[in-house]
Parts: sequence; structure tokens; C-alpha cells
Amino acid sequence: MKHTQGALRIRSFCPILFTLFALTACVAPPKKNAATQLSPGTAALSVGINSDAAQAASQPGGAGSTTAPSAPVTPTPPAAPPEPTPFDLERENIRTFITETSKKHSIPESEIRDLLSQGLYQPRIIAAITRPAETVLRWWEYSNRLVTPERIARGVEFSKEHRTRLEAARDQTGVSPAYIAAIIGVETNYGRNKGSWRVLDALMTLGFDYPPRSRFFRSELEQFLLLVREESLDPAATLGSYAGAMGAPQFMPSSYRRFAVNGTLDGAIDARRDLFSQWDDVISSVANYFSVHGWERDAPVLLEAGASAETLATVMPTLERRNLDLNQTAGGARSLGFTLPESIADATKVILVPAELADRPNVRVGLRNFHVITRYNRSILYAMAVHDLAKTIETELARTPASEDAATASGSPR
Repeated sequence: MKHTQGALRIRSFCPILFTLFALTACVAPPKKNAATQLSPGTAALSVGINSDAAQAASQPGGAGSTTAPSAPVTPTPPAAPPEPTPFDLERENIRTFITETSKKHSIPESEIRDLLSQGLYQPRIIAAITRPAETVLRWWEYSNRLVTPERIARGVEFSKEHRTRLEAARDQTGVSPAYIAAIIGVETNYGRNKGSWRVLDALMTLGFDYPPRSRFFRSELEQFLLLVREESLDPAATLGSYAGAMGAPQFMPSSYRRFAVNGTLDGAIDARRDLFSQWDDVISSVANYFSVHGWERDAPVLLEAGASAETLATVMPTLERRNLDLNQTAGGARSLGFTLPESIADATKVILVPAELADRPNVRVGLRNFHVITRYNRSILYAMAVHDLAKTIETELARTPASEDAATASGSPR
């Protein structure tokens, strides 16, 4: 679009240039120079609502000189985004929120006002969430970005360090330790990247000034107000993603209140559920989330289904990558030409998952536990990445003698 607009402006200036420069003047608008066409931005890694989409630089095409060649012109730097500003608490939508929240939860309006008065409107959050949709990554591309040697190695280290906690969570909920570790690894790189936005700013900005999803974010703001009272959080100092997800597992406020639990191995003397600094609470909460959503103990998650090239060519175009439902059966998959383990009964509900490889089409078969992972983040690519990371961590751990593990009963997310 920028090139088109530039061409229109050049056409409008041609008569003037013709008068000024006669025979050396106006030429046709320049064609797009392939050398200056930057590749599209890398697609967003769907790593929960916390994830910042990668934004590629873009450079507008410019017309060259119509006379002698000239030195390259340094592009004008983009204007700095507006500075954060306090909210006007007398705005109608904010006043309505204060009144309704006060009545619903019997919280004095003055208390809610005092808390909201600390919030700042963040233009950069609006810019981040309204970026144009980016190229959808194919499975092999997505996998290469998330299931990396570094993330695997850190997952092994994390699993060794927290073996006692992870095994306790498995005993209580049935959730495999490697899948708990993989979720934390994909979400925040094992607690290293928990987010740097004030959650209050994020939820107020999106709740009051982002109409497409304002209802959702106002609801999360309401949950955040309740959460800070229940868990004694400082609303002005609680940090998270630009969408308001918090802690090592990146729980939104509603999920924090509903699924977070207080672990029992860290020796905490209070009942606070701390997803920021207590690994026992983090691990127990991820396991609880999976358990509540129906995780089946010791059950398979994702199967590699054998199929002919003809079967793949026929089935792949029919698969909807946004589908997250177990809308097929193992028997139905077999009738389509897929080979599954005999241990999987024909009546077992499954989902056929498009999983393109670099050199060929491919389909995998997800079961109940795969569906549970998509409840954490509604993306089949995300769920496959968690599965593959977990299985690789398990394989690497099997090569390590238990005597080398350094299990601990303390420590906090970095």
C-alpha cells in the first residue's frame, strides 16, 4: 500500500517536474525493487496469551532521483509512541466498572478508585495487540523455534532440580512431570521471561481502550482486583505480559484464582498461592490446571500415525488447523488409511492434527490428553510443541543416572 500511495504522489507531481526539468523530468513511477522488499515478519509463536508476536521491520519504498544517481537517503526514524498517561476515572465506562464491581463484590467504591488511580494507559500495549496478522507458521517451522536444544537442556536441568516437587505433583494429579516442565519451558523459558508490564496497566488499557475484547479484559481486571486482595499482591508492582498473564506459568487473573494452589513442599507458613517466587506453587498449579481439565494418568498424548502419500494428500486439505475438538475416532482414522497402535480402541475419540514436515505432509493423532493441553493454550501447534519438548526431556532424563540429579526443596523462579 505504501508503494501504491508513493506512486500516486509521484504521478501528481509529474506536470510540475516536467515544467521545471523539461526533457530530464518526469518518468514513470519506479517499480518495486525486490532488493528493498523485506521479508514478512516471523509469525507469532502462540505461547499463550502472554506471547509478544515478533514484528519485522518494514521499510517504505521510495522513488529514485530522475536525474543523476544520488547517495542513499537515511530513512526518517519512526515517531516515538505516546507517553503513558493516567486514566480519567470519570469516564463513563470506568465509572460503570467501578459501580458494578463495588456492588457485585461488596468492595467500597473508594477502594476500587484508589487502586485504579495507580493505572496508566499504555499506547505500546494497544500497538502490540493490534499488529497486523502475521504469516502462519507450518509445524516444522514452529517446532524449530520452540523445541530447541537450549530449551531442552534447560528442561532437563529444571526437571532434575525440581524432581521431588514434580513427582509429588504427579502422585497427586497423575500429570507427567515432563509435561509440567514443558509448559513452564514454553511459557516463560522456565521462569526467565515472566513479563515486564504492570498487570494493572495492561488490563486497564485493554479493558477500557481496546473495544474488540474490552469485555474479556474488564472481566480479567475485575478478577485481578479480587486477586490482589486475596493474595496480598501489590497492584502497582505486579508484573506480567502485555495481556496481563502472570508468573512462571503465565496465568490470567481468572485462571490464577481458579486453578492456582498452594504447594506443600516449600514450607510456607501462610496459605498464599505464589506463582512468582515459589516453585512448589507453580508446579502444583500447572498440574492442577491439567487435572481439572481432565488429564488421564499414564495415557498417551499424541500418536505418530502411519499413512501412505496418497492418504496424506487426500486428508491434509480437509483438516482445519483451528479445530481443537476430538471430532474423529480411532476407527474412523483407520478407515481413512491411518495406521494406529492396536492398543487404541476404535471407539477412542481423537483429533487428526496437520503436522507438516519440511519435506512432506504429515498428520499426527491427538488423544484426550492432547486436548487438555489445548485448554492451556488454544493452538494445536502449541500443544504439539509442549508434547515434543516433554518427550525429549523424558528421553534425556532416562540417560542420566538418578544419582546425578540435584533435587532441592527450596528456590524460586528466576
